[in-house]
Amino acid sequence: MRILLDSHTALWWMDDPTRIKKKARDAIADPMNQVFLSAVSVWELGLKISKGKLKLPANFTELLKADGVDELAFTHAHATQSLMLPSIHGDPFDRALIAQCQVESLHFATRDQFASGYELAVLEV
Repeated sequence: MRILLDSHTALWWMDDPTRIKKKARDAIADPMNQVFLSAVSVWELGLKISKGKLKLPANFTELLKADGVDELAFTHAHATQSLMLPSIHGDPFDRALIAQCQVESLHFATRDQFASGYELAVLEV
């Protein structure tokens, strides 16, 4: 399985993995699965850090990488797909992550209910 962590899922994975449902936690931890963190999430979390709304170690991406989480770049194909999504959700970060899941055939590890309104596989956390 190929999994894209939603921003909140990445935070929980680093801070308190027990907040994630066991099925999802097991899938994320399974070395047979490929787990990604999007550059979009890094941008989103970085903006929250810079505004003082979130505290994370400066090297949080390296910590996730050491835990087996791979980087996923945001491409022109992802941007184009995000523009074609129905207007179920207005948050541009979430729309970008959903588009990446669709283009790359990824399971979206999220707790956000809006995701079920889009055509994608959701791994409920």
